[in-house]
Amino acid sequence: MKEAYVLDQTFENADFSQIQKGEYENCTFLNCSFEYADLSFFSFNDCKFIGCNLSMAKLVSTAFRDVTFKECKMFGLHFDDCNEFGMSFRFEGCLLNNSIFYKTNIKKTLFKNSKLTEVDFAECDLSNSVFSHCDFAGAVFDRTNLEKADFRTSMNYSIDPSQNRLKKAKFSLSEILGLLRQFDIEIDKNS
Repeated sequence: MKEAYVLDQTFENADFSQIQKGEYENCTFLNCSFEYADLSFFSFNDCKFIGCNLSMAKLVSTAFRDVTFKECKMFGLHFDDCNEFGMSFRFEGCLLNNSIFYKTNIKKTLFKNSKLTEVDFAECDLSNSVFSHCDFAGAVFDRTNLEKADFRTSMNYSIDPSQNRLKKAKFSLSEILGLLRQFDIEIDKNS
């Protein structure tokens, strides 16, 4: 079966059965359901996903190049399975709980107003990324490159400075405990 090449189209309220395997360029997906879909070997270039549910979708060799996810539900996604060539995306108002970015190279990524509960960022390159108003409860940072990353408006992170690269990363004073938690020291906020 020949793979589709789709350019400049909008898909609204569609589900995975209505989307043909192939390459999508400059397309918009509005309120579409890809939950548990097999998106393996699909290619999305300059696309927007708005209000979509991609939870538990299979992403083996899936290409995301300059893709925007806005207000999407994206639980349990394995971004570590994606095609790494040119991988770039931004997340605004998304729920990415339990997703995995293990060993991905996603420098300069924007995560805005998103929930990143128990997300695995181990050995990931997030240098120069911006985390604006994100919740990192239970997220894993282990040998992660966070150089020049901006966490100033984010919360609930726990990052061990001895296990991660943090040179010139930005943090707010109110959340600084997230960098000290693993040292098991007591800090009196009232002093």
